[in-house]
Amino acid sequence: MNLLKKAALFTTLLGVTVALGACSSAGATGKSGQSGKLTVVFLPGDSVKEEGAARAALSKEVAKATGKKVQVQTTTDYNVAIQAISSGKAQIALMGPDSYIQAHQQSKNVQPIVTYTGKSGTLKDAYYHSYIMVPKDKASQYKVNGKYSLKNIKGKKMSFVSNTSTSGYAIPAGAIAKTFNIKNKDDLAQSGKFFSKVLFGGSHQGSTVNLLKGDADVAAFDDMDLTQYGKFLNDSNKVGAIFQINKNAPAPFNQVRGKESLAIAAYKVQNEPIAVNNKYVSKKEIKEIVKDLTSKRVTNDRTFFAPANAKKRGLLPKDGNTQFKAVSDSWYQPTHQILGE
Repeated sequence: MNLLKKAALFTTLLGVTVALGACSSAGATGKSGQSGKLTVVFLPGDSVKEEGAARAALSKEVAKATGKKVQVQTTTDYNVAIQAISSGKAQIALMGPDSYIQAHQQSKNVQPIVTYTGKSGTLKDAYYHSYIMVPKDKASQYKVNGKYSLKNIKGKKMSFVSNTSTSGYAIPAGAIAKTFNIKNKDDLAQSGKFFSKVLFGGSHQGSTVNLLKGDADVAAFDDMDLTQYGKFLNDSNKVGAIFQINKNAPAPFNQVRGKESLAIAAYKVQNEPIAVNNKYVSKKEIKEIVKDLTSKRVTNDRTFFAPANAKKRGLLPKDGNTQFKAVSDSWYQPTHQILGE
C-alpha cells in the first residue's frame, strides 16, 4: 500500500468506529455474521439513490441463502467500505477490484465469491473500462501529431474518484505515472505537484460532474457506473470514445444534461467482485449465496442486471448473457500484478 493510501486510511480509521457503530446490525462487537445478522456494505458509486432497489435485492438474496437478517450499509468514502469488510463490521461487500485488493491486504479473510461476466456469459470478457476523459469541445487540445495523447495533461486541473478506486484512480494514475516516468505516484494526488489542482469526486458520478461542470479539465471514471445516466455515441472500447449525458438524467447530472466528454485514454479493468469476510460467513453460507446469485432467476432479474436503456437502474449492467460466476482470489492475479499489491 503506498503512502497516500496509508495516510488516507489512517485518517478514515479515526472516525470509522463512530460511522460504523451506528449500524445496528453490527452490534457491540461488530461480529454480526455470528449473531444471526449480516451487513452488506456498498462503495459510494453503488450507494446512490438510484441503486436502492438493487441494494435491497442483493440483501434479500443473501438473507434467503443464509436465513439471517441482512442490513445494508451505504458509504460516501471508499476507505470506510474497505475497513468495514476487512474488520468484519460488515461481512459482505460489492467492491471494485482495487478496493477488494486493499481489503484483502488488510485481512486475508476477505475473499471474492462471484463476479459478473461479459457479454459472452463467461469470464473471458469479464471486464469494463477506465477512462481519462476531457470535455469533447476541448479534446483537440489533447492531440499530439493528430492522435489523442496524455502528454498535454500536465499542469491541468484533474479529477479522480478516490485514491482507492481501481478505475477511478489506480489504473489511470498508473498509466500517467508510466507516461511521464513519475517515480512517486502520490504526486498525482496532490495539487501543485504534477497537476495544478486535484479533485476527488468521491464516486464515478462525482468525478464526471467535476469535469462537465468545468471544475476539472481532465477526469478519470469508468463506464459501468455511468451507463444509466448517458450513452456512448461511438465505440466505447477505444480512445476517442464519446460519452453523452442523457437529457433527462437525474441528480447529480441534472446540471450537465446533454454534455459530452471524450476519452483520450481507455483501459480494461477486471469486473468487480462480491466479496465476503469468511471469518464471519461460513463455507455453507457462501455456497448457498453463490448458488442463489448464479441461478437463472437472478440472471434474468433486471434489478440485478439492467440493460443500458432500462428505466430503472440495476445493480450491474446487462449486455448479452451477463451473469454471475464464481471466482476466487486467483482470478484477480492480473489486477494484483497491475497494482503491485
